[in-house]
Amino acid sequence: PPRPRPPAAPRAGGRGVGGVLTTMSTSATIEARNQDATCYVGQCEERVTEELLWELFLNAGPVASVFMPKDKVAGRHQGYGFVEFKDENDAEYAIKILNMTKLFGKPIRVNKSAQDRRQLEVGANL
Repeated sequence: PPRPRPPAAPRAGGRGVGGVLTTMSTSATIEARNQDATCYVGQCEERVTEELLWELFLNAGPVASVFMPKDKVAGRHQGYGFVEFKDENDAEYAIKILNMTKLFGKPIRVNKSAQDRRQLEVGANL
Protein backbone atom coordinates (compact mmCIF):
# COMPACT_ATOMS: atom_id res chain seq x y z
CA PRO A 1 0.00 0.00 0.00
CA PRO A 2 1.16 3.58 -0.64
CA ARG A 3 2.85 5.35 2.26
CA PRO A 4 1.05 8.43 3.58
CA ARG A 5 2.82 11.70 2.86
CA PRO A 6 3.93 13.81 5.81
CA PRO A 7 1.78 16.90 6.35
CA ALA A 8 2.96 20.06 4.64
CA ALA A 9 4.32 22.80 6.84
CA PRO A 10 1.70 25.48 7.51
CA ARG A 11 2.31 28.99 6.25
CA ALA A 12 0.65 32.32 6.81
CA GLY A 13 -2.22 33.03 4.47
CA GLY A 14 -3.42 36.27 5.99
CA ARG A 15 -5.62 37.59 8.71
CA GLY A 16 -9.32 36.87 8.56
CA VAL A 17 -12.26 38.23 10.52
CA GLY A 18 -11.29 39.22 14.05
CA GLY A 19 -7.56 39.09 13.22
CA VAL A 20 -7.47 35.28 13.18
CA LEU A 21 -4.41 34.12 11.24
CA THR A 22 -5.28 31.65 8.50
CA THR A 23 -2.82 28.96 7.44
CA MET A 24 -2.69 26.76 4.41
CA SER A 25 0.06 24.71 2.78
CA THR A 26 1.29 25.75 -0.65
CA SER A 27 0.14 22.53 -2.31
CA ALA A 28 -3.26 22.74 -0.63
CA THR A 29 -3.63 26.33 -1.82
CA ILE A 30 -3.02 25.38 -5.44
CA GLU A 31 -5.13 22.19 -5.39
CA ALA A 32 -8.08 23.60 -3.44
CA ARG A 33 -8.22 27.03 -5.09
CA ASN A 34 -11.48 27.98 -6.77
CA GLN A 35 -10.06 29.15 -10.11
CA ASP A 36 -13.20 31.09 -11.02
CA ALA A 37 -12.92 33.14 -7.82
CA THR A 38 -9.13 33.66 -8.03
CA CYS A 39 -7.31 36.76 -9.27
CA TYR A 40 -3.71 36.93 -10.46
CA VAL A 41 -1.90 39.95 -9.00
CA GLY A 42 1.25 40.90 -10.90
CA GLN A 43 4.00 43.53 -10.94
CA CYS A 44 4.12 43.62 -7.13
CA GLU A 45 6.86 45.73 -5.58
CA GLU A 46 9.24 43.96 -3.15
CA ARG A 47 7.60 45.50 -0.07
CA VAL A 48 4.15 44.08 -0.93
CA THR A 49 3.19 41.28 1.49
CA GLU A 50 0.43 38.68 1.61
CA GLU A 51 -1.10 40.58 4.53
CA LEU A 52 -1.14 43.83 2.54
CA LEU A 53 -2.84 42.13 -0.42
CA TRP A 54 -5.35 40.54 1.96
CA GLU A 55 -6.29 43.93 3.43
CA LEU A 56 -6.41 45.64 0.01
CA PHE A 57 -8.56 42.98 -1.63
CA LEU A 58 -11.00 42.90 1.30
CA ASN A 59 -12.33 46.13 -0.24
CA ALA A 60 -13.71 44.04 -3.11
CA GLY A 61 -15.24 41.27 -0.98
CA PRO A 62 -14.53 38.41 1.45
CA VAL A 63 -11.09 36.91 0.78
CA ALA A 64 -10.60 33.14 1.15
CA SER A 65 -6.79 33.02 0.71
CA VAL A 66 -3.72 34.89 -0.52
CA PHE A 67 -0.63 33.19 -1.92
CA MET A 68 2.61 34.78 -3.12
CA PRO A 69 5.16 32.21 -4.39
CA LYS A 70 8.57 32.72 -2.80
CA ASP A 71 12.03 32.38 -4.33
CA LYS A 72 13.54 29.34 -2.60
CA VAL A 73 17.04 30.82 -2.45
CA ALA A 74 16.36 34.46 -1.57
CA GLY A 75 13.14 33.85 0.37
CA ARG A 76 11.42 36.86 -1.24
CA HIS A 77 8.22 36.74 -3.27
CA GLN A 78 8.60 36.65 -7.04
CA GLY A 79 6.58 39.78 -7.80
CA TYR A 80 3.18 38.16 -8.22
CA GLY A 81 0.51 36.37 -6.24
CA PHE A 82 -3.00 34.97 -6.20
CA VAL A 83 -6.00 36.19 -4.24
CA GLU A 84 -8.94 33.81 -3.89
CA PHE A 85 -12.33 35.22 -3.02
CA LYS A 86 -15.26 33.35 -1.54
CA ASP A 87 -17.40 34.32 -4.55
CA GLU A 88 -16.67 34.65 -8.28
CA ASN A 89 -18.49 37.99 -8.50
CA ASP A 90 -16.10 39.47 -5.92
CA ALA A 91 -13.12 38.40 -8.05
CA GLU A 92 -14.57 40.13 -11.10
CA TYR A 93 -15.29 43.25 -9.05
CA ALA A 94 -11.70 43.25 -7.71
CA ILE A 95 -10.35 43.18 -11.27
CA LYS A 96 -12.48 46.20 -12.18
CA ILE A 97 -11.60 48.33 -9.17
CA LEU A 98 -8.03 47.28 -8.27
CA ASN A 99 -6.27 46.77 -11.63
CA MET A 100 -3.50 49.39 -11.97
CA THR A 101 -3.82 50.48 -8.32
CA LYS A 102 -0.48 51.85 -7.15
CA LEU A 103 1.22 50.10 -4.23
CA PHE A 104 4.45 51.76 -3.11
CA GLY A 105 4.32 53.89 -6.27
CA LYS A 106 4.08 50.92 -8.67
CA PRO A 107 0.80 49.93 -10.41
CA ILE A 108 -0.24 46.31 -9.84
CA ARG A 109 -1.90 44.18 -12.50
CA VAL A 110 -5.06 42.34 -11.48
CA ASN A 111 -6.45 39.75 -13.91
CA LYS A 112 -8.28 36.45 -13.89
CA SER A 113 -6.04 33.58 -12.81
CA ALA A 114 -3.91 32.24 -15.71
CA GLN A 115 -5.39 28.77 -15.20
CA ASP A 116 -8.65 30.08 -16.67
CA ARG A 117 -6.91 31.30 -19.83
CA ARG A 118 -5.04 28.01 -20.27
CA GLN A 119 -8.27 26.03 -20.10
CA LEU A 120 -9.87 28.26 -22.75
CA GLU A 121 -6.96 27.75 -25.17
CA VAL A 122 -7.07 23.93 -25.06
CA GLY A 123 -8.44 22.28 -28.18
CA ALA A 124 -8.56 22.95 -31.90
CA ASN A 125 -10.11 25.95 -33.59
CA LEU A 126 -12.27 24.44 -36.33
